[in-house]
Amino acid sequence: MSDLYADYQRLKLDWPKERILRITMDSPRRLNAADAVMHHELAKIWRDVDSDAGVSAVIITGAGKAFSGGGDLDLVKEMSENFEVLTRVWKEARDLVYTIINCSKPIVSAMQGPAVGAGLVAGLLADISIAAKTARIIDGHTRLGVAAGDHAAIVWPLLCGLAKSKYHLLLCEALSGEEAERIGLVSLCVEEDQLQDKALEVATRLANGSPTAIRWTKYALNNWLRMAGPTFDTSLALEFMGFNGADVREGLASLHEKRAPNFKKDCPL
Repeated sequence: MSDLYADYQRLKLDWPKERILRITMDSPRRLNAADAVMHHELAKIWRDVDSDAGVSAVIITGAGKAFSGGGDLDLVKEMSENFEVLTRVWKEARDLVYTIINCSKPIVSAMQGPAVGAGLVAGLLADISIAAKTARIIDGHTRLGVAAGDHAAIVWPLLCGLAKSKYHLLLCEALSGEEAERIGLVSLCVEEDQLQDKALEVATRLANGSPTAIRWTKYALNNWLRMAGPTFDTSLALEFMGFNGADVREGLASLHEKRAPNFKKDCPL
């Protein structure tokens, strides 16, 4: 393994085939939830991948039965109480989206089980997204009491249209891998026991293709995402502004207590 990746703790890296780097999110938190270390590493890894001449294609997946369990609730609490933590995580969230978009190497995601939060950013912004039929994809922001920032506004409407995006993002309605494929949110859907093999097959085809043709095609297509940059920046700013409000405190308490949230209805907006 290159010294470039020596310091990563929550991202486990291996080479299933020559020139194919597999990144596995592996957190001690439940379902690979993104704690502060993983969140920082997810924002950093794509610059290292882009600069690594030995990488032709990348696979991003999760350890065990989960892809990504969302944001670690301890980190969410810190963000709601500490402005320095809030602004650091905001920058990481911004960098995560833009470094994936600008990474020249083709990225394949292999999503199984729960796919939520920072991991889902990489899962859906990947160039080829593959979900197990049993995957459970959900954007949980409004359930927590903050705007759907992260990646949602930049890519969901482009993938599955505005009507479906509003339905799933406003209501936090979960999708199976099959439903995600049906509405165009992911590229492919396969049986769970075929997921890793299919991801490796696709990554191998990408790695064996013309590097310039594939990377330049990706660059051109991602201009659709770059044009949505102001929409993304607004959504992310509104999300993080929400971490200073009462709704996120109620959302966080309801998750800890395993009950429905009771948000105040008298909103001046």
